[in-house]
Amino acid sequence: MASNPVSAVLTGDLVASRTRHVEAAMDRLRQAAEDYGQEWTMDLRFTRFRGDGWQVYLKKPLYVLDATIYFLAWLRAADLDIETRISVGIGPVDSTGTADLSDASGRAFFVSGDHLDRIPKRRRLVIAGDGIGIWQTSIFDLVEHQTAGWTAAQAEAVALALLHASATHEDLSDRLGITRQAVQSRLAAAGWSALTNPLGAFRGHEFAPKTDR
Repeated sequence: MASNPVSAVLTGDLVASRTRHVEAAMDRLRQAAEDYGQEWTMDLRFTRFRGDGWQVYLKKPLYVLDATIYFLAWLRAADLDIETRISVGIGPVDSTGTADLSDASGRAFFVSGDHLDRIPKRRRLVIAGDGIGIWQTSIFDLVEHQTAGWTAAQAEAVALALLHASATHEDLSDRLGITRQAVQSRLAAAGWSALTNPLGAFRGHEFAPKTDR
């Protein structure tokens, strides 16, 4: 039997989740999934589990770096003093579940959940699975380091630039209610230009399923 095409699963949990902002953070992540899915015409099937855990499904893994950064940035933009860890699993998906992802199955779900359980305490991002090698994991390491220093304003600008990929700086300034120069300043301070090639590399990568030898 041929392998199912690979997909991406993002599994996350909140850091410092005992704060009073847990519900607001979850609402923010749910909104991120809805907005991203609407913009890119896909159902991410946002599912909350274990109180402070969450999960989304990406049918096409080529957008996995976009989505990962978007979720990080949109939560940071809320300035809730709470963060999320994200474990990305790439692989076949047997089922995306019934009402939500709570009963979904497949290698992508297993890899994503398993690596979240094993992620080092101070780490925030990890990616593993089919088609993932040293350059993909290295990019995730660098993105984790880069995003850690973003202010809420910088994160908001990056999130909108990712969500509306064809938007000009003038478009973003209208959405943010600031000047075009302020948009440019926020994106520059966030290192937006340094993300261009990594995003392009993921979008053009062929995530091939593993085959039995």
